Amino acid sequence: MPRIDAPTVVEHHARQRRALLDAARSLLAETGEAPSMAAVGRRAGLARSSVYQYFGSPEALLHAVVADVFPDWAGQVQQRVDEATTPGEKVWAYIEANVDLFASSEQAVAHALSRVVEPHVLRGPMEQFHRRLQVPLREALAAYGEPEVPAMAELIDAMIVQASRGAGSGDPECSPQEVQRDLPLRRLRRLLGGYLGLPPAP
Repeated sequence: MPRIDAPTVVEHHARQRRALLDAARSLLAETGEAPSMAAVGRRAGLARSSVYQYFGSPEALLHAVVADVFPDWAGQVQQRVDEATTPGEKVWAYIEANVDLFASSEQAVAHALSRVVEPHVLRGPMEQFHRRLQVPLREALAAYGEPEVPAMAELIDAMIVQASRGAGSGDPECSPQEVQRDLPLRRLRRLLGGYLGLPPAP
């Protein structure tokens, strides 16, 4: 009988499943391709047969990754917003958190999933993700006194996407972090810092 490295069998299974999901996400980010069950097992330190105990097929594993990543990303943004104090700082925390996601390996995961998972499987979780993501932003804008909350929220989201995707047009001598994260944030700060009442960026 395999050794159970957890206080209970239920927790053991939860840890194993978590390790497999994390392994699949890391392989998606690295390769951009759907990982094999054997590769996921090796990355998680489990036998290929053990992977099938948790996910009946490669497709089931990918669907589980989809169900896992979108709530995780939304939760990361929500946590950053919750940690800020004033409404203006909460809006900026939302912006920073989203730029950080664009600049992280999670963006590679998102691109890979869009290539290897059927659109109808992605559609529902993506729509729920975007709806959930808008909640902390709209709440912060309303608390800030913004009279056109829905329109401003959509505009801020569009600016985040455009700034992150257009970051490569900066100084070619910049480091990858400067191009992917710092440059978009500097541009967004210049555009929105005054509106949000933020102090000048250091």
